[in-house]
Amino acid sequence: MTARLFVSRATLWRLERGDPTVALGTLATACFILQLHDRLANLAEPATDALALSLDEQHLPQRIRRARP
Repeated sequence: MTARLFVSRATLWRLERGDPTVALGTLATACFILQLHDRLANLAEPATDALALSLDEQHLPQRIRRARP
């Protein structure tokens, strides 16, 4: 796996442990090698981001009034 990722054993070990200092490109390459790239593509999909949708909903106006002519 380290040869396919072009990283050291220590980096692979940190990636497996979930170390946040591992480069995102290394994570993306590992997902591609393990054929999990479809999950990676859905990671930042706006339609599935419940927190962002709820924050956007809080910024919507409570009542919409028509402008008087």
